[in-house]
Amino acid sequence: MPLIGDDAPSFRARTTLGMVDFPDDYRGKWVIFFSHPGDFTPVCTTEFVRFASMQQEFKELNAELLGLSVDSNQSHIAWLEAIREKVVYKGLKNVDVMFPVIEDLSLEVSKKYGMIHPHSNYTPDELLEKFERSGGKLDFQQFSTETVRATFLIDPQAKIRAMFYYPFSNGRNMDEIKRLLQAMQKSDSEHVYTPENWHPGEDVIVPNPPTWVGAKERQQQAKEDKKCNPWFLCLKEDEQE
Repeated sequence: MPLIGDDAPSFRARTTLGMVDFPDDYRGKWVIFFSHPGDFTPVCTTEFVRFASMQQEFKELNAELLGLSVDSNQSHIAWLEAIREKVVYKGLKNVDVMFPVIEDLSLEVSKKYGMIHPHSNYTPDELLEKFERSGGKLDFQQFSTETVRATFLIDPQAKIRAMFYYPFSNGRNMDEIKRLLQAMQKSDSEHVYTPENWHPGEDVIVPNPPTWVGAKERQQQAKEDKKCNPWFLCLKEDEQE
């Protein structure tokens, strides 16, 4: 399973929009790469409607959406057609999903990204019962091979910058994914940090100095700067805004 800062594992896969060669097809762009447990499932349907409705917002942030599940391409296409023709959710209807969804019947891509969590659809009591029935020898083949709700934010250099994992029963917060993307882009472009729940236009954090000399200078600055008190928490206005 890749970690933050690792190179995003490469792959070539069939999707609803043709073949994808990752990361080469996405060089210079951010990628929101996410998995869902299965087609024609309710939580996944709400997520796809929401992702599709936000696709242009992500494009404006130089970010592309890329989905995956272990279903076949034919199943993906049938499901996306049903979403467009039949689903009405939070006032959104006739939503056309125009980002690629990967077919991963072999689990090759899912395993590279640690998207398969065999125990994820079972309660602790159910797992204990299976363990006892097996005599203490669990066969992972008897567990689900569905992907969990994994999300990877991958930067233009194909480095993994953030990861989210949600359980089968609960949908993702799409606004948080967008907010974190904007925060990381702000940090990259201006060499600043962002405080909790930061949104564009709000104050950002000036990184602390790495030396004792710098710390003393910052302490002196804190005596005069209302946004820099105490010295180890210095804020400044969002310059672009």
